[in-house]
Amino acid sequence: MNAQELLSRRELNPIIAAVHERDFAAAIDSPAEVIFCLKTNVLGVSERVRSAHGAGKCILVHIDLADGIGKDRMGVEYLASLGVDGIISTRTQLLRHAKECGLIAVQRFFALDSQGMESISENLENSVCDFAEIMPGVIGKAISRFSGGKIPVIAGGLIETKKEVLAALECGALAVSTGKRALWYID
Repeated sequence: MNAQELLSRRELNPIIAAVHERDFAAAIDSPAEVIFCLKTNVLGVSERVRSAHGAGKCILVHIDLADGIGKDRMGVEYLASLGVDGIISTRTQLLRHAKECGLIAVQRFFALDSQGMESISENLENSVCDFAEIMPGVIGKAISRFSGGKIPVIAGGLIETKKEVLAALECGALAVSTGKRALWYID
């Protein structure tokens, strides 16, 4: 899967199921086309990839949170060898390795204050990522500021209502990632 195919899936459903281990099965059963596997480990990630692909879903692993998987080139290559569609990271170097391996690269940013907003802006100018996930996703100002750029924005974090999903999309977010199960089913 590549970034363009992920964009196509987003047209089917703009909600990305962002899950930890305990919610993975529910994400498989949900209408979400894309799964952000936020917490996994070296022993379980292969099965997660098989399950997601078996259900026709795209799976991206948050490498920064994956236990037992190196936060380096070999860790990225390991995930690529298992068939993950992409990685999520706050670390630019890991995203460069992901792109070299043909993976989708999602860079996660935290918009906590005005300095954080400037840092995001500077990073996006030189980023190799396919998508930027701006957190928390309920901050419409951050979404609006970055959604008009060359890298599509995914809103994530603290989104708990349909109104917040719609607000993020109206501000220009390409999609919304959420761990709130009820939101995986909104239309």
